[in-house]
Amino acid sequence: MRLEFNKEKLISAMGIVFKAIPSRTTNPILECILFDASGDKIKLTANDTELGIETVAEGIIVEKGKVALDARLSFDIIRKLEGGDAPVVIESDSSFTTTISCEDAVFHIQGRDGEEFSYLPVIEKDNYICLSQFTLKEAVRKTIFSAALNDTNKMMGGEYIEVKDHIVKFVALDGHRIAIRSIEMKENYGSAKVIVPGKTMNEISKIMTDDNEKEVLIYFSKNHILFEFDETTVISRLIEGEYFRIDHMLSKDYELKLRVNRTKLLNSIDQSTILIKESDHKPIVLDISENNINLKVKSSYGTMDGKVSCEKTGKDLLIAFNPKFLLDALRAIEDEEVDLYMTNAKTPCYIRDEKESYIYLILPVNFIA
Repeated sequence: MRLEFNKEKLISAMGIVFKAIPSRTTNPILECILFDASGDKIKLTANDTELGIETVAEGIIVEKGKVALDARLSFDIIRKLEGGDAPVVIESDSSFTTTISCEDAVFHIQGRDGEEFSYLPVIEKDNYICLSQFTLKEAVRKTIFSAALNDTNKMMGGEYIEVKDHIVKFVALDGHRIAIRSIEMKENYGSAKVIVPGKTMNEISKIMTDDNEKEVLIYFSKNHILFEFDETTVISRLIEGEYFRIDHMLSKDYELKLRVNRTKLLNSIDQSTILIKESDHKPIVLDISENNINLKVKSSYGTMDGKVSCEKTGKDLLIAFNPKFLLDALRAIEDEEVDLYMTNAKTPCYIRDEKESYIYLILPVNFIA
């Protein structure tokens, strides 16, 4: 096998599939990227058995073949090659000894038989939806922060995707908050309910572009989800089980409604965090009366008092929150003004728009007045 590449384009393609290389594994083949030039295109693939990514790398096939190369070693070699416009050449012999060269730099490393590689599973493409890459990327960005990615509870570390008619809903939660985004699609699709690992959704959002014109096809099967966009394929195992009954956690009852300028509220909360270390778990107290939200923070570093005007409907209320949860939700919203709904100091605060295209539920915390 002999292949020739532009260095930057090769690094870009390797960077995409590298996201499926496991940080730890006892199986050496999973630490490899497969270079498959047995057909008309050069396909790069990485697969840790939970997440698999395949992309087409732009290059010249001088001699067909395939080889699996240690991902970290080959990636580091290629990144440090110098040569300007000179091509990066990857050449492998019958024993899979591989030469990586560019101008005067020549590296010899031992590759592995590409036939040992674990190929991506074949997924039926009956049930699918189509979104713009920008839409999917934004939906993930505006919800995934609520998932408990480091939790032992796999359900809380996943993103729930539900498709019904022409609406696709993205949900993430961690036991203290819920983030929901509902997206209206251009046409009706078949129903689907899946739980995708948070890692998969994070990596997908990093790979995709911000282009609203480019589409991504999402296919659902019993055990896997498949994303197809540009010349890249991402397949992930699903988290098994029944997701939390979100509808039972949401309520439209409230005794207090606030309409407030999002940026002013966000900035005031952000100022308060200067005095709060995340490990301190100090809350921000909202003293809501008349048409003002009075914000109070007290920590070992000092105190802070702020005030944000609002339109208030309902009773006065003294309530406290983890400021990070409020900030995450407000940063994920683009509306100039937001509506907050509350009942008492022990029940959740809801931030939602009239169409409920977004809902952020945040549980209050105990505090000493």
